[in-house]
Amino acid sequence: MNPLLSYSKGTSGGKQKWIPKTAEEGERRAFFSCLCDTVLNRSFQGLNDGKALLFVLINPDIHTPGGLVLRTGSESEIKNRKDRYPQFILCEDSNQSLYSQLLCGLVQRDAIVNVGTFFASGLLRIIKFFEEHWQEMSSNIRTGQMSAWITDPNCKRAVSLILSKQMPDLADSIDLICQEKSWEGIIKKIWPRTKYVMAIITGSMAQYIPALEFYTGGLPVVSPVYGSSEAFFGINMKPLCSPYDVSYTFIPNMAYYEFLPIDNHQDPTCTNRKDAHLKDHIVDLANVKIGQHYELLVTTFTGLYRYRMGDIVLVTGFHNSTPQFKFGQRTNVVLSIHTDKTTEQDLQKAVAMAIQILEPLGFFLLDYSSYADTSSIPGHYVLFWELQLRSNDDIPELDQVKMEKCCSLVEQSLDQKYKLLRNQSISTIGPLEIRVVKQGTFNVLMDFYVSQGTSLNQYKTPKNIKSEKAIEILDSRVVGKFYSREVPNQDS
Repeated sequence: MNPLLSYSKGTSGGKQKWIPKTAEEGERRAFFSCLCDTVLNRSFQGLNDGKALLFVLINPDIHTPGGLVLRTGSESEIKNRKDRYPQFILCEDSNQSLYSQLLCGLVQRDAIVNVGTFFASGLLRIIKFFEEHWQEMSSNIRTGQMSAWITDPNCKRAVSLILSKQMPDLADSIDLICQEKSWEGIIKKIWPRTKYVMAIITGSMAQYIPALEFYTGGLPVVSPVYGSSEAFFGINMKPLCSPYDVSYTFIPNMAYYEFLPIDNHQDPTCTNRKDAHLKDHIVDLANVKIGQHYELLVTTFTGLYRYRMGDIVLVTGFHNSTPQFKFGQRTNVVLSIHTDKTTEQDLQKAVAMAIQILEPLGFFLLDYSSYADTSSIPGHYVLFWELQLRSNDDIPELDQVKMEKCCSLVEQSLDQKYKLLRNQSISTIGPLEIRVVKQGTFNVLMDFYVSQGTSLNQYKTPKNIKSEKAIEILDSRVVGKFYSREVPNQDS
């Protein structure tokens, strides 16, 4: 059955959205993918002489009360064209599927020329999964036998075609690499012919660039496209650029794009003007200006009309006559107490500043989230941090003074409204708190959201936790709590 609706991940805004789709939309997206492949083949020589290791995980179908099938766009493509994909991708048990994909990737390690998945956060989780299972995979390769807990017929059939004999020399080489004290550059070491790593690293994914660069060992990190469940937008015409400099070129036949100008000094949360007045401000694709921020609106072939994506774009230039843009964080407020409203972009910038205090000690931030704790008066913001050491050792006891400085620097990096509320004689916001969690915590959080129906391929760590159950999961794995000891300076 070809579903008439697809669904979005629901982790950014808190709710899943059902998006209309048509057969023609699938053809349009296939054209978009071919265009992207053309750009990549122009930038990297020899891609057709090897294999791509692209990790894809699917969920069981969801059905509406009326019996319609709901799938994400990628799941719909895979399930409608099963003959074009390896059988283990059809496995709906994510652990069995990912284990099988990694195992086959190891057996064929000398043929792999690029590695990737949809989002940077997903690729980091795959690396952590590999870290937890590489010894078992090596044993499978050494003996030529797959682990007994892999019971899915699709996985067993697909792997048996590739893992057909004992390969002790290959197992030895994998052991030698994985037993090193540091996993810096692990992707390049395991797959030595890899020319680039592919994942979306813009917008909210930009926080994962340092961790991804650590594991890729200097390989180019390519963010090839920007798209969503609602529509596809643009292609990165310069795949070899720095991940911090990625711009996308709009593909104008994918949807009708319009733009709501935002003053470059304006709080993006103030863009919520009445829809009836939007037409007085809207700019079309041909009339955007370099250096200007806009909120993106799309009218799609599947029926969405001037749909407000919530994404902020910055026009950076033109490819011929077509605008190029950078995507920023969504305009949604992630933290709010009293009259303060902290956006996703503000929070990410503040966290990026604070983590620099720990980088000289060999730490990098694997993931983070937050919530507004109003259980006491005054309420305060809580950040959950999962830290990783570059040496791959267990996390030692954290230096309280440095962690308190991290808390203070986050506060100092937030806007003037926050600082004012923290500086009042009767504070309406209490000191910011950082709770450091055990390694693997955000994988557990992902498992929770997936169990609630979120797509594995589209999952993004929510930066504002509203679910009480999710907060309980994070709190149950806290290993240290730290508070800001300084009142932020309003003059900076």
